[in-house]
Amino acid sequence: MIEVIPKAFFVTSGKALSKVSRLNTFDLALKDAGIAQCNLVNVSSIIPPHCRETTFKILPVGSITYAVISKTEGKGETISAGIAWGVGKNDGYGVVAEAYGKMDETRTKEKLKNKIGEMAKIRGIELGEVNRRIETLDVPEDSYGCVAAVLVYLL
Repeated sequence: MIEVIPKAFFVTSGKALSKVSRLNTFDLALKDAGIAQCNLVNVSSIIPPHCRETTFKILPVGSITYAVISKTEGKGETISAGIAWGVGKNDGYGVVAEAYGKMDETRTKEKLKNKIGEMAKIRGIELGEVNRRIETLDVPEDSYGCVAAVLVYLL
């Protein structure tokens, strides 16, 4: 078994509208987030010990990229996607929560707060600072829309 443990991460987000399709809006949202050139592998929500947050990095075209992805798509409605992340004060590892759906930013913030709180409680972690990144979009009736918030791991 090969262990892949990230050493750093950054958080990005994007949003997009398209008249063509939902798939195109996801692609455009990833372009807006600066990661459309990557092959994204969706992973669950644990930040390993000693994994540090860093600034946005341009990744090589075609790179296999591990990420926690929160996204939603819609047409003619308000959509929102966000992530919250925090590291335990004493444990050295952390958690990432996702919230997404047909809702506004206020509701997304509430859901993120509740989810990350429950995740920390389950693991017995006392979180230090909790950060969040949210994208919200009012999608017109005649367009497809997508919002995405992504925590990208760096190996």
